Amino acid sequence: MKSTSRRSFLKAGTAITAVAAGLTPATAHAGPTNVLSPNRLGVLVDTTVCIGCRNCEWACKRAHELETAPLEAYEDRTPLREMRRPDETALTVVNQFANPKAPDQPTTVKVQCMHCDHPACVSACIVGAISKQDDGAVLWDTDKCIGCRYCMVACPFQIPAFEYRKAIQPRIMKCDFCTDRRAAGMLPACVESCPVEALTFGPREELVRVAHDKVRRAPDRYVEHVYGEREVGGTSWMYLADRKFEQLAFPTLGESPAPGVSESIQHGIFAYFVPPVSLYALLGAVMWTARQRHDDEEDQS
Repeated sequence: MKSTSRRSFLKAGTAITAVAAGLTPATAHAGPTNVLSPNRLGVLVDTTVCIGCRNCEWACKRAHELETAPLEAYEDRTPLREMRRPDETALTVVNQFANPKAPDQPTTVKVQCMHCDHPACVSACIVGAISKQDDGAVLWDTDKCIGCRYCMVACPFQIPAFEYRKAIQPRIMKCDFCTDRRAAGMLPACVESCPVEALTFGPREELVRVAHDKVRRAPDRYVEHVYGEREVGGTSWMYLADRKFEQLAFPTLGESPAPGVSESIQHGIFAYFVPPVSLYALLGAVMWTARQRHDDEEDQS
């Protein structure tokens, strides 16, 4: 019986060693990517041009293979009566606001991930599952994500959404700047679908110049503020409007990006953190050893 007990111990020891091998700081440490290329891309949204057709909502769902109704159904403006946020079923939405200058022509505003230059979600993610790419996109990696949802808490724009309805492999859902489409030489789906060209896609630095030129040429049409040019350190998506942005439900944010100290602290903690899966495996090995010892004792009696 002693030989059986010894074999059990060696098997358990092997399992524990294998688990422990995956818990070294070198493998656990998360190194996020945050590339700021001067050639990064962006989109300029002119809310004074948007007509609220919601073509962008439909095109986005089609491009990301999300369940959607026929395009004709989006002519219904009933959903615009309530304030909406992007969620796991819709990566972009259009909201409607009363227009004091023209009561019969409400202002409509497209909302999606802003693709920040210094993303709070990147700073908050303890496993480096979110990264800022050199083309301007902020992307999420499902293979790295552990479902902590810190990104949802950190985002100043309340954008990342979690697939709570999915029991197996739920994802963080948000606009990915149509990375796959752009890699194939196409425009982002929402930009391509806009019938009035309220969305302008191009190099971010050029879009900033275009935005300020529009404001200079039509000071009666726009407020002198390009939202996203400097908010939280700058974003890839920027907006023009005919009134203060807080009146269009944009958060009032300073120019400082998400504190870098949070990133260093969180990633430093994770460098010595035992991930839940590894912890459960370790506990399982200990319980298995105890059970085998109990069985051996029963055999001896």
